[in-house]
Amino acid sequence: MTVNDKTDMLRLEGVGKSFTLHNQGSLTIPVISSVDLSLGAGDCMALMGASGSGKSTLIRMIYGNYACDQGRIMVRDSDDGWNDLAVADPLQVVALRRRTIGYVSQFLRVIPRVSALDVVADPLRQAGTPTDAARTRAASLLRRVNLPEALWELSPTTFSGGEQQRVNIARGFAQKYPILLLDEPTASLDKNNRQVVLDLISEARAEGAAILGIFHDAEARDAVCNRFFDVEQCRVAA
Repeated sequence: MTVNDKTDMLRLEGVGKSFTLHNQGSLTIPVISSVDLSLGAGDCMALMGASGSGKSTLIRMIYGNYACDQGRIMVRDSDDGWNDLAVADPLQVVALRRRTIGYVSQFLRVIPRVSALDVVADPLRQAGTPTDAARTRAASLLRRVNLPEALWELSPTTFSGGEQQRVNIARGFAQKYPILLLDEPTASLDKNNRQVVLDLISEARAEGAAILGIFHDAEARDAVCNRFFDVEQCRVAA
């Protein structure tokens, strides 16, 4: 496969992953193998498959949290052209996260005592946005996800699960990433805030973001996704 399509933002070529259990005699557990997919600007692709099929593993590999054992993970970056995350060094991974790949996980992990406003503003500051502008953008997103202003200067570690997820969503959409990874973005949200997230996804698509996500909420998935990939076909049988 040649990386030459100007609309493609992400390509996986023969990607595979196994886990080694060192505390059980170095037992190797294969998870997925021979994953081939491409994602273009403006696409929103849903990863399909049962629990344990490797959907979250695949997302984490693309973000660089898990090493890629086989194949290539090609990411189009505005500064450097194409980068293969399967062989990227840690500095390259950090740089791609700052300017190219955003990730909304199922859980918000933050430093205690950092305010919700600064948690949301941080990706923008990391990308070079002045602090005042970053905080202004963060405030607009926190307002949009209906987080009460009285909570903005408090640490999200004290928040409920739904409130933390709203901070997580605001943080993920603060920077306008060309590639956005979503792992259950509507989990723990009520109907109104679920719709806010779907609107944010639709707007990001309209602006040209390439989005890859896990949506167990079928109605939400069908509302925003135009493409689907069945991870089960790449699952390695135990």
